[in-house]
Order: sequence, then structure tokens, then C-alpha cells
Amino acid sequence: MSSRSNVENLSPQVIRQVSKELSDLATKPPEGIKVFLNEEDITDIKAIIEGPAGTPYAGGVFRMKLVLGKNFPSEPPKAYFLTKIFHPNVATNGEICVNTLKKDWKAELGLKHVLLTIKCLLIVPNPESALNEEAGKLLLEQYEDYSHRAKMFTEIHAKPPKLMTADAYNPKEDKLTDGPMAKKHAGDKKLLDKKKKEKKKVLKRL
Repeated sequence: MSSRSNVENLSPQVIRQVSKELSDLATKPPEGIKVFLNEEDITDIKAIIEGPAGTPYAGGVFRMKLVLGKNFPSEPPKAYFLTKIFHPNVATNGEICVNTLKKDWKAELGLKHVLLTIKCLLIVPNPESALNEEAGKLLLEQYEDYSHRAKMFTEIHAKPPKLMTADAYNPKEDKLTDGPMAKKHAGDKKLLDKKKKEKKKVLKRL
């Protein structure tokens, strides 16, 4: 089922409600978050979240999307990171696991609440409901290793060639707009291994 058919399944009242909320988010965005209006399909929502200061994600620009199903708002939207990220609550396909999008969902919560909750997840991950078991285990047992890996992913995947903030991002130029997340880059492991080797060399010299 295409996302467009979801629009056809939404009631006019829900469509008006979503349109108003997206318009409000676009004109008065929460700090560090920017939402992009898709007038052709309001059930496919693109946004970016700037990595919060003081976290391994600081300095990164993380693209994400919310997908509204045909039963929204009775059912929560699905949320995905389009930018590759090392985080306990983000699966390899980019799907985000947070209680607000599962058992704690209430129809009246709204999209702003969802986006703010995801931003908070970057500040305080929840290893109890880990989709990435390796990240969850490192967070609990070896925080320094977790932080190093998360920073490395942020450096490689979330920092564009030129400095880009939420205001500068253009979703029309985003090559990852069609899928939940880009396919795993074959060179990722090589880059990670190279960074590790470089770090070891530096440590030996000290």
C-alpha cells in the first residue's frame, strides 16, 4: 500500500488536523528540529534533528521521517532515521523504538510530541527496549566504547561535506527520501576500522 492511499483513507477532519499541526511546526519549530511540508502527501513527513549538545550525536544533522498509517491517530506513526546512526533504540533499517510510538501512544499526543520524544532519545537512550543489541550492551557495560562508536557514526554519516544546519537542509536534494533508510554502505566497516587503527597509532605514541 502506498503512502498516498493512506491519505485517501484518512478522514477530512484528520487531514485538516495534521495539516494544521505541520504548518505550526514549520512556522514555529521546536529547538533543533525542522519539519518539511509535503503538500502532495501529508502522511509522509520529513524532518531533521540536530544532535543535542553534550551527547555523542552533537554536531550531527540527522534526517528522519514519520509515516502516518491509515488508522492514524488511533495508531501511532512509524518513525525512521534516514541518517545512519549507532543508537540502542534504532534498528539497522532505521526504525525507531520508543514507548511513545508503542504502548504509551495516545491519539491526542500529536506530531510535535513524537519529534521531541525522539530528540530526547538521543539525549537519554533506553537500553531496556534496544533494537540494536550491541549498542544497548555497550551503553550499559562500556559507555566509553559506546560513546566512541556513536561519535564515529555521527562523524561519518551525520556531518555533511559542508556545514549544514536545520535551516540549510533541503529534502528535495535528499537521495534517501524513498526508503526507510539507505542501504548499508559497503565502505562503512573499512572507515570504522581505519579510524580504530589511527586511534591505536596515536595512543602508542603517547
